[in-house]
Amino acid sequence: MLSREDESYEAVRRLAAGVAVDRAFDVRDPESWIGLDFGVRDLAWRQPELFHSNASPSGRRLSWGPGAWLPTVTWSRKPGDAELALALCHRDGWIREAALSHAEERPAVLALVIIRCADWAGPVRERARALLATVPPDQFAAHAALILRVGRRPRGDFAQELLTGALHTGPAAQVQVLLDSGDRATARLAHRVAVERRLLPAARLAQTAARHRDIVVQDLCAKAAVATLGAGAFAQFTEVVAPLLASRQPQVRAAGVTALHQSGRHCDAEPYLTDRSAVVRACARWVLRQGGTDPAPLYRALCADPAARPAAAVGLGECGVREDTDRVRALLAHPVPQVRACAVAGLRALETVRVDDIRPLLDDPSAAVVRQATAALLPWADHIPPQQLRELLAEDRPRHQRVAAARLLWAVGARA
Repeated sequence: MLSREDESYEAVRRLAAGVAVDRAFDVRDPESWIGLDFGVRDLAWRQPELFHSNASPSGRRLSWGPGAWLPTVTWSRKPGDAELALALCHRDGWIREAALSHAEERPAVLALVIIRCADWAGPVRERARALLATVPPDQFAAHAALILRVGRRPRGDFAQELLTGALHTGPAAQVQVLLDSGDRATARLAHRVAVERRLLPAARLAQTAARHRDIVVQDLCAKAAVATLGAGAFAQFTEVVAPLLASRQPQVRAAGVTALHQSGRHCDAEPYLTDRSAVVRACARWVLRQGGTDPAPLYRALCADPAARPAAAVGLGECGVREDTDRVRALLAHPVPQVRACAVAGLRALETVRVDDIRPLLDDPSAAVVRQATAALLPWADHIPPQQLRELLAEDRPRHQRVAAARLLWAVGARA
C-alpha cells in the first residue's frame, strides 16, 4: 500500500503521461488534490530530470518540447485537463497565474482553482478568486470538504465564505445532500446551516443527535431539538425527548433530561439521578428541583440498597452534606465493585476523604475501585508508607495495582 506522499508522486507522473485527471487519482478525496499540489513542486526539486525547461533570460517561460511535461506561460493551443492541472500546481507563480486563464469552465480542475484562492502569491490568489466568484454556487457542494480544508489556511477564507453563502441561500437539497457526508467538517457545516435554516423537523434532529458519530453534530442537533419544544410539550415526548434520553452520549442524554422540564415530566428525571455521567446526574437534579423535589432524600434512600444503582453514592456526594459522609463511607466495603468505586467518588465530592479509609482499596481486585482510590489519595500520597506501595509493584500483582502504586510514588518524587 502506497503512502500518501507516494500516491501524490504517482498522480503527478500519471498526469505527466497524459492520463485523464479523474483516472490519475481519486478526485473525490480532498487530500488527493492537496497532495497533488505539493507533489508537483516537491518532485521538481527531488527529480529535476523529469522536468524539461528552456527558460528565457527573464526566467519567465518554460517551453513545451519532447520529454517536457510543464507548459509554457502562454499556450499556442488549448491545454488538456491533465496538462492544466500540472500548470496550476507549478512552483513558478507566473505559470500558475497563466494557467488560471485557461481554467474557466473547466470543472475537472475546479478543485485546484479553489486551492489557488489561498495561494501565497497575491496575483495568483486574486485571479483565482475572481475566477471562483463566477462559478455557479451549486458546484461548491461537491468540493465542500476541500474548501473547508483550504479554509484552515491563513488566506483560505474566500472559498469557505462562498460555500457557506451558497448553502445559506441555495436550495435546501444542496444542504441536505451534505448532511451524510463522511467528512467531519462538512457534516458539521451542513448541520449547522440546516439548523439555522430550520430545514430539519424536531424528530429528525433528535434522531441525529442520538445516533450521529460526531460529538459536535450530536450537541448541535440535541440543543436544536430541545429548542423546538414549547411549554408543556407533552405530545412531543415520544418523537423528540425519548430518543435523546436513549442516547449513549452523555451530552445528548443531558439535553433529553433537561427537556423533561419543558415536557412537564419532572418525575421522569428520577432514574437519571444515578446515570453514569456526572453532567446527566446534575441535569436530573435540576429538573427534579424545578418540579419541587429535593434529590438528596432520594439519594439517601437509594444508598440503603445501591447494588442496582451504584451511582447513588457519588450522586449523594455531589448534592449531599457532610453529615452524609458516614452513609457513603459505609459503602466502601460493599460487595459490588461499582458501588465501592462510586463510594470513593462520593467521598471525594463531599471532600471528606480519609487516607486510612481509602488506602486498603489499593489492594482491590477491581480496576475501577483502584482508579478511584488512586485519584482520592494523590493529594495525600506522602501519607502512605512507601513500603506498602512498593509491595504493590510486585510482578505478580494485577496491572491496575502496579500502575496505581507507580503514580502515587511519582507523586512524592520517589522512583517506582
